[in-house]
Amino acid sequence: MSAAERFRVRDAVADDAVPVSELRARVAAEGRWIGMEAPVDVEGLIRNFHDVLADDSAHAVVAVDDADTVVGSAGMFTVLPGVIAFGMNVAADSRRQGAGGLLLRSVLAWSRDRGAHKVILEVWPHNEAAIGLYTAHGFVREGVRRGHYRRRNGELWDVVEMGLLLQ
Repeated sequence: MSAAERFRVRDAVADDAVPVSELRARVAAEGRWIGMEAPVDVEGLIRNFHDVLADDSAHAVVAVDDADTVVGSAGMFTVLPGVIAFGMNVAADSRRQGAGGLLLRSVLAWSRDRGAHKVILEVWPHNEAAIGLYTAHGFVREGVRRGHYRRRNGELWDVVEMGLLLQ
């Protein structure tokens, strides 16, 4: 079964606030894949989600399975004229099945539709699966910020910056 048969991506709506926020909290609790760390203020995430939906310079999409359960999400926003930054996450049991690729294609389509010339992201250096996905879609490493993020346990983590020039 292809990813397009298993998942679909749609624009996020207000009713997605709770499942998207709870998914982010679960991914954060894994402690390896996104910058957010547990414990997470889910109510704060829900408020932020509604703010994103109301912001013309931002957008959110969700990946859902055949039961319409949210298995992934991506949020994108304009950081400079023509430059879109994004972040995404996928539920552990839906990774490496195509949901991330579908989300990424949606991010790129939205960015092109807005007339952006570049899409950027940050990813942990140990997240090889995500780096592979981004590279497969044309992103290139633009740099590494050494010791850029302090984790709650005091560790300093590097972050890889990647970008894609849209043609």
